[in-house]
Amino acid sequence: MRRTIIAGPARANERGSALLEMALTLPIMLLVSIGIVEFGRAYQTWQVLTNAAREGARIAVLPGTDDASVTSRVRTYMSDGQLSNSATATVTITRNNVIAIGAGTASASRVTVDYPFTFMMLQPIAKLVDPHSTAGVPLTMTASALMRNE
Repeated sequence: MRRTIIAGPARANERGSALLEMALTLPIMLLVSIGIVEFGRAYQTWQVLTNAAREGARIAVLPGTDDASVTSRVRTYMSDGQLSNSATATVTITRNNVIAIGAGTASASRVTVDYPFTFMMLQPIAKLVDPHSTAGVPLTMTASALMRNE
C-alpha cells in the first residue's frame, strides 16, 4: 500500500484563501454588529421618551400645574435617562382633550415629546456612500401620552 501526500502546487493555491474570506466577511460582520448596537440605542431612546411623556402627562393632569412645570419634569426625566441634548426636544402640552369613557366623556391632557435622534455610526457611513442624500439628518422620534384630568 502506497500513501501519496499531495503537497506542492495544490496546497500553495490555498494559502491566501483565509485572508480573502476574512477581508470579504469582516466589513459585513462589523456593519451588522454596529447596526445591532445603533438600533438598540434608538429603542432605548424611544423608551426614555415614552416614559418622559408619561411623567409629563402625570404632572399635567394635576390641578394647578402650569406648562413650565410639565416641561421641566419631562426634560429632567430625559436628562436622567442619559439623553444628553434634552434641550433640543420639543414638548407640546394640550389640555382639555375630550375622551370617551364608557358611555360618557371626560377631560384629558396630552403631552407629546419630539426628539431629534442621530445615529452615531450609521449616518456617517450612509454619508460616505451617498454624500448628497438626506441620510445624515437626525431622525425625529415622537412619543405621546394621554391621561384623564383629575
